[in-house]
Amino acid sequence: MTSTTNRTHRSTALPPLDFDRLPALTAALAARAPAHDRDASFPTEGVALVHEAGLLTATVATRHGGPGAGLADTVRILRALGAGDPAVALVAAMTLFVHAAEARTPAWPATVYADLLAASAAGPALVNTLRVEPELGSPIRGGLPATTARRDGGHWLLTGRKIYSTGAIGLSRMLVFARTEPGDGEPARVGTFIVRTGSPGLTVEPTWDHVGLRASRSDDVVLDSVPVPADDVIGLTEPGDTPGARPDPVTGAWNALGLTALYLGVAGAARDWLTGFLHERVPTALGAPLATLPRFQSAVGEIETALIGADMLVDALAARVDAGDPEAAERAGVAKVLGTRAAITAVDQALTLTGNHGLTHANPLQRHYRDVLCSRVHTPQDDSVLTATGRAALARRFTATASNPPAPKGN
Repeated sequence: MTSTTNRTHRSTALPPLDFDRLPALTAALAARAPAHDRDASFPTEGVALVHEAGLLTATVATRHGGPGAGLADTVRILRALGAGDPAVALVAAMTLFVHAAEARTPAWPATVYADLLAASAAGPALVNTLRVEPELGSPIRGGLPATTARRDGGHWLLTGRKIYSTGAIGLSRMLVFARTEPGDGEPARVGTFIVRTGSPGLTVEPTWDHVGLRASRSDDVVLDSVPVPADDVIGLTEPGDTPGARPDPVTGAWNALGLTALYLGVAGAARDWLTGFLHERVPTALGAPLATLPRFQSAVGEIETALIGADMLVDALAARVDAGDPEAAERAGVAKVLGTRAAITAVDQALTLTGNHGLTHANPLQRHYRDVLCSRVHTPQDDSVLTATGRAALARRFTATASNPPAPKGN
C-alpha cells in the first residue's frame, strides 16, 4: 500500500506544455471534426493529442508540478482548440477549469487530487462538474439538487440523474453536485462528490442528440447508489451557501471568458473558410474571384472587425483577471454577451454571403454555424447578464440622485 504522505507528494511527471504545437493541433482536430460531428462520436484521439501537448494540465498549479497557466493562456488554448474541434475544446475547458479552481483555492482532499494528477501523467484524465438535472435545470439560477447522497458506513451512496453532462463517456472523474439526506440530527447539506468512472451503479445513457457540438457527448449520467468514499467531497455545506452552484466572480470569469474564446475560435474557422471560398469561387459571368468584389470585401471587413474587437476584449479582460483586477472579473459576463454575439453574427453573415454553398454538408460552414449557436446555452446566459447589468446601472443612477438631489426650483 502507498502511504498517504507518498501519494500526496509523489512526482506527477505531467506532459510539458507546448504552445508551439497549437497550430498543428488545430489542423489535426479540424481534419477529424467532420466525421465526429456526422457520427456524434466522442473525439478520443483528439483529446489524446491535446493531452500530449500538455494542454489538458496547463492550469495545474506549479506547487503540484504543473505549468500554472492563467486565464490569458487558457483563453489562447481554447480559441485554438475551438477553431479545430469545439467538442474537444469544450471537454478540455471543463478539465482546465477544474485544475485552475484547485490552483486558486485548494478544496480537493489531498490524496484524491494526487491520484487525479497521477492519472493525468499517465494519459488524458478528463474531469467535469455535473450539476444540471431534469427538474432543477442549472443550479446557478437557484434550487437544490434532486440527486441525493446517503451515508452508509465509510461511504456516501449517490442516487440521481444528471443531464447535459459534457464528455460523460470520456471522463475520468465526475464531480457530482448533490445534497445529503438529513438524519440523526444532521441537517441536509449540499456539496460536490468525487465519483470515479467505472464505479458500481454508474451508467451513462446515450441521450445526446444535439444540433451542435454533437461530438461532445453531453449525455445523461444515472447514479444508482454509487459509492463514494466518505472524505471524497468538496465544499459540503448547508443549503443557502452553495459555492458549487453559484461560483465566485473569478471562477465565473474563467468560465465566461474561456468559453467565449472557444466560440470565437469557431467563428475564426468560419471566417477562414469563407475567405478561402471567396478566393476560389470564380463565376463565369464575372471572370474573377468573388474576393475581388468590393461588396464581399466590405462584408468580410465587417466580420473581421467584429471578431478582432471581441478577441481583444476577451484577451484584455483575461489578463486583468490574472492580475487580480476584481472589476475585470465582474465584467466577464458582459464580455461573454458581446463576444458570443459577435461570433454568432459573423458565422451567420458568412452563410448569407455563400448561400447554398455554406449550407451544404460537404462544406464546414453549416457545422460551424450549428456549433457556434451552442454558445448561448452556457452560463452566464444573456438574460442573466443583461438583467444584472441593467440593475447595476439603475442602482448607480439612483444612488447618485439620492446623494446629490436636484436643487429646488425658484419661484
